[in-house]
This record gives sequence, C-alpha cells and structure tokens, in this order.
Amino acid sequence: MPDGEPPRQTPCRASCPPLFPRIAHWPKRVYKLCMLDAADALASGVDRFATRPALPPERLDSLGREILALKKRLNAVILAHNYQVPEIQDVADYVGDSLGLSQQAAKTSAEVIVFCGVHFMAETAKILNPGKIVVLPDRDAGCSLEESCPADKLAAVQKTNPKFYTIAYINCSAAVKAISDVICTSGNAVKIVQAAPKDRDLLFVPDENLGSWVIEQTGRPMTLWKGNCYVHVEWTHSVITRIRREYPDAPLVAHPECTKAVRMLADEVCSTEKMVTWCKTSAAPAIIIATEAGMLHRLQKECPDKTFIAAPTENCRCNECRFMKLNTLEKLHDCMANLAPRVELDPETIRRARLPIERMLEISQRPLENAG
Repeated sequence: MPDGEPPRQTPCRASCPPLFPRIAHWPKRVYKLCMLDAADALASGVDRFATRPALPPERLDSLGREILALKKRLNAVILAHNYQVPEIQDVADYVGDSLGLSQQAAKTSAEVIVFCGVHFMAETAKILNPGKIVVLPDRDAGCSLEESCPADKLAAVQKTNPKFYTIAYINCSAAVKAISDVICTSGNAVKIVQAAPKDRDLLFVPDENLGSWVIEQTGRPMTLWKGNCYVHVEWTHSVITRIRREYPDAPLVAHPECTKAVRMLADEVCSTEKMVTWCKTSAAPAIIIATEAGMLHRLQKECPDKTFIAAPTENCRCNECRFMKLNTLEKLHDCMANLAPRVELDPETIRRARLPIERMLEISQRPLENAG
C-alpha cells in the first residue's frame, strides 16, 4: 500500500464520526473520500470498526494470476457490478450496471459465469444460462430491495386488480421475476414503461423512488411498491445542499434510487452506466456523485482528468452497500477454485422468469420513439 493510502473500510454506519462541516481538505482522489482516514481519532473507549485489510502487492499479484489461470482453465467469464471493490473490478472481464451485466450474461459463450455482485444478479445470469454453472463469491450478498418484495405478497397485491401489468425492477428475486410481465433496470426503466400496454394499470415493484422518478419522466401513472435501497435513501436534501455549497461549481449526478428531495438538487439523474457517459462528456473538472461508493473507482479510471466528490450522508463520509462489499478478491478466487457457491433454480422458475427478462432485453434494443 502506498504511503498515506488509507485502509479500505467496511460500511461505518454505527461508528463513523459525524460529517465534518467543511470537507474541502479531503483528498482529491475520489475513492478515498468515502473511507475513514486511518489518522482520524475516535472517542476514548470506541473501537475502530472492522476493516477489509488491504492485500500486500505480492499477494494481490498472486491472487490475480491465480484467478486468471482459473478463468482460462474453466472457460469462465467474470462479471462485476460497478459497486464492487476496486480489486474485483480490476480483474473482471466486464464491469457495468444491471442492464449491461444482463446483456453480457445473455450473450456469453463462457461455460462458467462468475458473478461479482449480489444474489439477484447471479440469479438473472442463471435464468439466461440455465445449462451453465453460475457462481458468486458470497451467497449472503443480498439486497434490501429484493427483501422488501416477497413473491407471495406481490401475488396477493396482483390479485386485487386483474388489469395490473407488473413492471419489476431487476433488483428482485427470481420468484418475483417469474410472476412479472417485464423487467427493467434504472438504465431502461423509462423506455420499458413507455412500451407498456396503454390499456393496463401499471404496478411498479419494488423501488418506489425509481418508480416515482419514472412517473416524472413519462407522465404515466403507476402503483408503486413501498420498497427502497437502504444505501440511496441515506442521502438527504440538507446534506446534499451542504455539499453543493461547498463545491458550488461542481455538478451533481444522482442515481434515481435516491429520494425526490435529492433528485431535485441534481444536475443529472441516471443509472451508473450513464453516469460514466455523462461524466466523460461533461466539461466540469469536478463532479459530485450520489451513488454507492464503488462507482467512484470506475469513474476515476475512465475519467482520470476529473475530480469526483463522493456525496456524504448525514452521519458519515461514506456510503457503501454492505451486501456488495461482502465480495472480496479472496472469495472470488475460492468460488472459482471450488465452483461454489452455485446459483441453482428450478426449471419452472427459470422458464417463467426468462420471459419478462427477454422482453426487457428486446425492448432495450428498440430505437427511441420520437428521437431526433
């Protein structure tokens, strides 16, 4: 680890010190902004929270070589979400958002899919590749959105209105996908809703913040499920106002899973993949980012001439998804070496869940209506 590089930390909701009133002194390199500096003092008697110890270069190199050798031997592909830790992103074959990952999973010729993300993402890869082995580094890598919408409760709501056309955000279980009409991601949700049958009542699950943003973009009324991403709702209007005052010339890019109070302050609201495009084309030398902290590593790599400022929350200077950060380079190696833990789904769930996913992929390829 270079001198002065702070150790990588796990989420610090319980122990991170309060947000400093001024943050102009924070390091310029982005992904440092969302980690607690090793020199920060804690109150007497307070233990430093658990860390993800940084690997020494020789161990990182060794693991990297072993992972590449395993990938070749297994004819495997490594897919990683934008929120994964930097060392996983750096060995992945593809790094992207849920839509891009789904598209990659749908067309891969690899015999083994190693999915570095959360469980519902690996399930989606299995649905699209039922005859292939799909593994993920940590079986417990879940999602608060997925947990908020059990399939039996969704089925009960669907029975209250036979005209419901269910649009499910991809952050849901295979069982929920199997009883949905179409899937969407944050990158294509507007397009999916625009393509929905005009004579049906739309039920959007499970993210009410993404759903409300889509309503704003399309004008199409929808019934929204009461679910949210626990990471993105931690940003508030007051703390975003504060960071914007601190950096008055820096535009703010926010994920649509943020609350409306935060989205109203943003210069751009978009998926993580579109964040990359937006930041590349922006003339701004510094940009505030309101999404999970793992995104900052990719942005810094693809836009090295820009400074990215991690939007802080009310109580701490970081915002990591504890589920995404369960995956580590060591677990990635082990899941490939052992071909476990595997994602397994029954054939009927795969058959039913595949239809709305394929419908999403087909709609995503259509040209935009009224474009030009």
